Amino acid sequence: MIDQLSWKVGGQQGEGIDSTGEIFAMALNRLGYYLYSYRHFSSRIKGGHTNNKIRVSTQQTRSISDDLDILVAFDQETIDVNIHELRAGGVVIGDAKFQPVVPEDADVALFSVPFTEIANELGTSLMKNMVAIGATSAVLNLSTDAYIEVVEEIFARKGAKVVEKNMEAIKKGAEYFKEAAGGELEGFQLKEADGQKRMFMIGNDAIALGFIAGGVRFMAAYPITPASEIMEYLIKKLPKFGGTVIQTEDEIAACTMAIGANYAGVRTITSSAGPGLSLMMEAIGLAGMTETPLVVVDTQRGGPSTGLPTKQEQSDLMAMIYGTHGEIPKVVMAPSTAEEAFYDAVEALNIAEEYQCPVILLSDLQLSLGKQSVEPLDYSKVEIRRGALQENVELPDHDGSYFKRYELNETGISPRVIPGMKNGIHHVTGVEHDETGKPSEAASNRQAQMDKRMKKLQQLSFNTPIVTYTPHEEADVLLVGFNSTRGAIEEAIPRLEATGLKVHHAHIRLIHPFPTAEMADLVASAKKVVVIENNATGQLASIIKMNIAAHDKMESVLKYDGNPFLPSDIFNKCKELV
Repeated sequence: MIDQLSWKVGGQQGEGIDSTGEIFAMALNRLGYYLYSYRHFSSRIKGGHTNNKIRVSTQQTRSISDDLDILVAFDQETIDVNIHELRAGGVVIGDAKFQPVVPEDADVALFSVPFTEIANELGTSLMKNMVAIGATSAVLNLSTDAYIEVVEEIFARKGAKVVEKNMEAIKKGAEYFKEAAGGELEGFQLKEADGQKRMFMIGNDAIALGFIAGGVRFMAAYPITPASEIMEYLIKKLPKFGGTVIQTEDEIAACTMAIGANYAGVRTITSSAGPGLSLMMEAIGLAGMTETPLVVVDTQRGGPSTGLPTKQEQSDLMAMIYGTHGEIPKVVMAPSTAEEAFYDAVEALNIAEEYQCPVILLSDLQLSLGKQSVEPLDYSKVEIRRGALQENVELPDHDGSYFKRYELNETGISPRVIPGMKNGIHHVTGVEHDETGKPSEAASNRQAQMDKRMKKLQQLSFNTPIVTYTPHEEADVLLVGFNSTRGAIEEAIPRLEATGLKVHHAHIRLIHPFPTAEMADLVASAKKVVVIENNATGQLASIIKMNIAAHDKMESVLKYDGNPFLPSDIFNKCKELV
C-alpha cells in the first residue's frame, strides 16, 4: 500500500474534464485524504486540451507531484501531451472510442475502456466521465460506494433516476476494468486515510470567505481570469449577510466605486488580475491621497498585455509596490496557502482601515485556482478593527470651520468620519490639500502632508511577515519564495538535506513594507540565498537586494513558461547552484 498517488484526467475543454476531477477528488476528500489539484486549461470556452492533475496523500501536501501514477484520457492528445509525466509502471486508461496508443518505449500499462460506449448503453454519452471514475476506483481497489454521497449531492435535483444511472456508470466502469486487468493491480492501493473532515477549496474561495468573515458587505468588480471566482462566490453568499456585488463596466469603475463605498463607511473590496490592476492604478493613487481604506486583490497571471491569461506567473510584484504615480503608503501582502489567504483577507481589511491606505492582497493563479485540503478554520481568530473611524461618538463643534480630516499628528493617522456625521464636514480631493481637505499647493503644507502620509506605515504591525523553517544554527542555503511556490520548496528541502546540505526556508507574506530586520537575520545565517519565483527578471530577489546588502550571496531560480514549480525543478536547480 502507498502513502500518496498522482492522478490526471485530460481531454478537450467542454468535455466534462473538470467535473470528472471534481467528483474523484470530493469522494477521496470525504474519506479523509489530503488533496492538491491544479488545472491546466486554455483561454477559450470550448475546445483545446485541458487536464486536471490531483495529488492524493495521507499527509498534508501543498504542491503537485513531479510524476504521475494514473492518466485518464478522453482523447489521444491527452496521452501525447502527458505521457512523459508517467512513472515507470504507471497506468493509462483511455476511451476505446479513439483507439488509444502509447509510445513503444513507454514503460506503462495501457487499458482501453469503452467509456463512451458504456455511457451510451446507459442512455447518454454525458456519463462517460462516470465510467472513467469507475475504472479509476478499480485501479485503486476503492469501493464504488465511496462515490454514492457525492453523486447524490450533485445529481439529486435531477431526480433519483439520474443518481441511479450515474452510480451504475461508475460500477460498470469498475467492472469492465477489473475484467480487462484480470484482477487487482499491485502498487496502487492507498493506505487508509484518517477520516477527518476537511474543506476542499480553491484559494479564491478562501479569500472570499475571509472577506465575509472580516465584514465585507459590498464588492465592485469586473470578471477576469483568474480572479472571477472571488466575485462569483460573493455573488452567491453576500446577500445572505445583507451585502451585494455589482459587476461594473470595467476595472476603473470597480476601483472608484470601491473607494466611494469605503468612504461611506462600508467595508468594500475589489479584485482583478494584472491587466485590470493596470487600469486601477490611478484610482489606487486616489485612495492613497484621500487616505481612504481600500483592499484590492491581484491574482497574478502570465503577462504582459493579455499574455497567458490562464497560466501561472508571479510578475506583478514591482507593479503592485511601485505602479502608482507619485508616492503613497501602501501595503502588499502575499499569502501562500488557502488557510493564510483566509486570515490575510481579514487582516487586509483591518490594515486598510487602521492605516487608511490601499492594501494589495497578492495571489497567483496556482494559489487562486489550485484546489487544496484546508483544515477547519478558527473563526475565533477573526477580529474586526476599524482604527480611527469615529463611530458612535459626538464630534465637537468647530465654530463653523471644517473638520480636520487630515489632521497632522505624531502617528500620521488622522480621525476618520463618514458622510452625514454632525460636525464632520470636510473637503475631499485628489489634489494636495491641507488638514481640512482644502486644496493647497504651499510648499510647507505639501511637505507636512507627505510626511504625515508616509510615516503611517512605520508603526505597521503584521503578525507573521515571514514563514520560516530554520532547524540549523547556520545553513548552507536559504530558499526564499512567496505565494504558491511554498509547497514545492517544502518538498525540495528534505531531498536537498538528504544530499548533506543544511537548508533553511523563508516564505515572505508581507512584501511591502518589506520586513527588513527579520529577513536580514535569516540571510546572515546562510552561506547562500536562492530566491525562487515565477518570473523572468527576479523581482523578489531585486526587492531583497534593495533592502538588504547581500548581493554576493544571492542566486535566482526562475520559471516563466506558464507552469508552476515542481519540487524536482527546485531540487535540481539548487543542486547546481550550491
